[in-house]
This record gives sequence, structure tokens and C-alpha cells, in this order.
Amino acid sequence: MFNFFLIVGIIAIFIASTLIGSDGRQHRNHHFTETKEDRELNIKLSTITGLTGIVSLAIAAIIYYLTN
Repeated sequence: MFNFFLIVGIIAIFIASTLIGSDGRQHRNHHFTETKEDRELNIKLSTITGLTGIVSLAIAAIIYYLTN
């Protein structure tokens, strides 16, 4: 169970950072080419995915703490 939450957390954090545009070189390009609605959708999805990743990593930490 620990491995499941750890993997889900890492993947969710990676997806959230990709959606928000964490790469600086492409961020400027995407900012000027996407519409305001698309930007708001990306921010909303990355927030939800990031929170899912944080919660999954917290659950994995609790499981690790309780089993060791």
C-alpha cells in the first residue's frame, strides 16, 4: 500500500508541475499563446492534481511511519 501511494503522489506532482508550466523556457511562450480560459483550466487542474499528490505522499509517510 505504501508503494501505491508513493507512486501516485510522485506521478501527481509531476503532472501538476507539467500542467502549470514549470519549464521556464516554454512558460513565456505558452503564456502568450493560450487563452485566459485555457490558463484558468490549467491552473485549476494543476492545483487539484498537486493537492492529490501531496495527500498521497502524506498518506505514504503515515503508512511508512506506522509500519516501521
